Amino acid sequence: MKKITILLALAITASFFTACKDGGNPVKIIKKENLDQAASRDLEIKKGTALISLDKKVYDFGTVNEGDIVETVFKVTNTGKTDLVITNATGSCGCTVPVWPKAPIKPGETGDVSVRFNTNGKPNRQQKTVTLTTNTESGREVLTLKGSVIPK
Repeated sequence: MKKITILLALAITASFFTACKDGGNPVKIIKKENLDQAASRDLEIKKGTALISLDKKVYDFGTVNEGDIVETVFKVTNTGKTDLVITNATGSCGCTVPVWPKAPIKPGETGDVSVRFNTNGKPNRQQKTVTLTTNTESGREVLTLKGSVIPK
């Protein structure tokens, strides 16, 4: 039993000494393209996050008749130093449909987020939201539509 334990210990010890090829020098196994990617990523990070500026966060559509379609456009401006990317826009219900720019918004440029709200079957006071998923520090922005719908 002692011989088996000693042989097993020697085998494990030998595997530690032969596990690292190139003499255990990590510099020899680093890939140059990984260093280039890391350097470019670090430059982007140093620029800071994208910043979003909106012409309005709330749109009050006033009073409309049930069945009317309410439409508005939210102007989105990138006030940051890196591209603003809106990855998703979600309405609070199926009656609120957003359309957002799929391409990145460059620093200083503006994009439009169009929102349509179908008031059919939505009488009385209404408040609907659209949540933008972005690459800003907070990661999301909430846009609001509100108003009154006169029942049929």
